[in-house]
Amino acid sequence: MSANMATSGSLRNRLVLILVGGAAILAYLLFFAIRNYATQVAQQGQDSILSASITSILDAAAIQGDVVEVDLPYAAFSMLSTAFDDQIFYAIYQDDAFLSGYETLAIAGVAARETVFNTVDYQGTQVRVVTASRTLIGKDKRTQIRVALAQTQDALAGTLRQISRNAAIFGASFFLLATLLSFWATSSTIGQLNRLTNSVTRRGPQDLSPFHKPVPSEMLPLVTSLNSLMARLDHTLKQSEDFIAEAAHRVRTPLATVRSYAEATLQRVDKEENRQAMRSMVRAIDESSRAAGQLLDHAMITFRADHLEQQDVDLSALIHDLVERLKPIAEMKDLTLRLHSDAQVPYKGDAILLQNAVRNLLDNALKYSPSESVVDIHVTCTPNVEIRVCDSGKGFPKGELDTLAMRFKRGMNAEGTIGSGLGLTIAMDVAVAHNGTLRLSNQAEGGACASLLL
Repeated sequence: MSANMATSGSLRNRLVLILVGGAAILAYLLFFAIRNYATQVAQQGQDSILSASITSILDAAAIQGDVVEVDLPYAAFSMLSTAFDDQIFYAIYQDDAFLSGYETLAIAGVAARETVFNTVDYQGTQVRVVTASRTLIGKDKRTQIRVALAQTQDALAGTLRQISRNAAIFGASFFLLATLLSFWATSSTIGQLNRLTNSVTRRGPQDLSPFHKPVPSEMLPLVTSLNSLMARLDHTLKQSEDFIAEAAHRVRTPLATVRSYAEATLQRVDKEENRQAMRSMVRAIDESSRAAGQLLDHAMITFRADHLEQQDVDLSALIHDLVERLKPIAEMKDLTLRLHSDAQVPYKGDAILLQNAVRNLLDNALKYSPSESVVDIHVTCTPNVEIRVCDSGKGFPKGELDTLAMRFKRGMNAEGTIGSGLGLTIAMDVAVAHNGTLRLSNQAEGGACASLLL
């Protein structure tokens, strides 16, 4: 049934995909967030050093007489030294006149005490440029000094590469941890459903009691619906069992009554043709009674096979009781029932079904055995539990051994014998319900053997 049921994919895989996909997006965003933040911090650090350096240069500027002197302090450049030996460029202007440095270094117009930062390409490399100005006032002179200080960004690029590697490692570690947590969370969530599934699977067919174990609130509607379904199913099965028992009583009792009247009438009829008609009536009643009985037995067995009431049974005692009850019928046909059994044959199964199966095998043996013959019943527990019924009749048709246990299937040599074709079917169903099988064979010296292998 489940193999043909359409599915919409795995809920576990869907949850894992969503969680892992979300973790990947978060790891990606986390990498860029850390990298961008680190870039800003590193750039601010470089800008702070450049700002301090250019401030020291401006502070060193002074007017001596009518001449502007700028004594470049050693500390202004030493503080810009890096492990990557970044290049430093500078340009000093008095008003609009170039005084010192690299004349090609572009200098931005800035107001007094204003600091401006830019990133530009200079001499084929990217540099960070800071521009600042200061107004110098002398005795008879007022002038503006503008300074541009530039530094290559090799150290910054190296720092950013290291930060990027660390951010990537951090992001990958976050992604790996989030993935593991996703699998754990998914397994923990789906585990609740798996436990419910296992609880249903472990139940026997006869256990239709409701589930009382605590479940997550999201699963409560499912469990409530399942409990309601099992309650309705239990009610329906009980009605079916009651119907089978009632039907068996209502069908068999009238037929037995009609047969009794027919036999009584047969004794009072003198004409041969009327006696022949009555015999045909009795035979038809027997066939109908047996067919109805076996149909009801088959229905009962089909029902009980799905709801096995297993209990410890001594098969030796069970079959002995059945043989004793069938002996009067056998004696009426001049047959002998002979039981060969171990002292005890313990087995755990449904006693009613097992007895029903053996009774059908014995009925077949009594029907097809010739008068003054013996029907042997063997009950053994070694090496496996086996109940074997053998007769001295015609045996099974050799070409039909594989199909005789089919429903309503009768052998070609059964013509003229009352039967419905359900006896072996019932025995087979009982064997299968007990995880066994029915084996049919012919004896070398003649006669048939039917074995219940449990």
